[in-house]
Amino acid sequence: MAKELGFFGKISKFLKSVKSELKKVNWPNKEEITSNTLVVIVTVIALITFIGIIDLALANIITPLIS
Repeated sequence: MAKELGFFGKISKFLKSVKSELKKVNWPNKEEITSNTLVVIVTVIALITFIGIIDLALANIITPLIS
């Protein structure tokens, strides 16, 4: 019969399995991180601009209707 693990034994087993899984991860290199970060920043700026323009247009349309 298998030996029952205690609380700290379970934690130790979990951390060993996490370490094992992290060795299997294909980590991105510096160039990939830089290019992906640039894509995210450009996308966020584009969305902010688009939402800002839509907000201004709708505000200018709705404000005269309300007052």
